[in-house]
Amino acid sequence: MSKRSYYLYITTNPSKTTLYIGVTNNLPRRLQEHLENKNNEDTFSGKYHCYNLVYCEVYETMADAIRREKEIKKWRRNKKTELIEQQNPNWEFMNDKML
Repeated sequence: MSKRSYYLYITTNPSKTTLYIGVTNNLPRRLQEHLENKNNEDTFSGKYHCYNLVYCEVYETMADAIRREKEIKKWRRNKKTELIEQQNPNWEFMNDKML
């Protein structure tokens, strides 16, 4: 049986002003879904154009990924920015590396 991975990820809009934090077991598929939802007012990521991946963590269990998601969502913006910049100091969009 193959080992599954679960991802905590952060996406942003093209101007890097809004953050979306989520979890998934299939990051390439989820990023594609965010892109397809662009301009969809019914979804947060669609409404705010958050389809550019800027941060990712990998976990062995979904429970761990969700626990981390809840932790980060409580943080202020400056702490989230510091987290992103530890891994991705220039806020480069990493979608091509994941798709």
